[in-house]
Amino acid sequence: MLLPRSGDVIHVTKAASVQFVSPMLFRVIRVHDWPTYEGWVWLDGYELNAAGDAVERRSIFVQVNGLRPVGKAPDPRARNARQPAARTNAAPTRSVRAHR
Repeated sequence: MLLPRSGDVIHVTKAASVQFVSPMLFRVIRVHDWPTYEGWVWLDGYELNAAGDAVERRSIFVQVNGLRPVGKAPDPRARNARQPAARTNAAPTRSVRAHR
């Protein structure tokens, strides 16, 4: 497997390291170029919940061949973005203000 890249979402299980008996989804922020054992890498990123929301920032030490790509994380800004108001063909109304 190729090294994950920033923004990738990966499934991390005990195939990547024995510490991950409970699998997790992980969004990669950074892949460190620190010297390690052959086939191992340090990753910075976020543990994700089932909805794809970041729940905890983590640094993990894993075997690259044990990582399973899931894809790109959904952009939370798109999910939470405000939608433009719907336009109608009705004539605009004028508000009347009371003068004081």
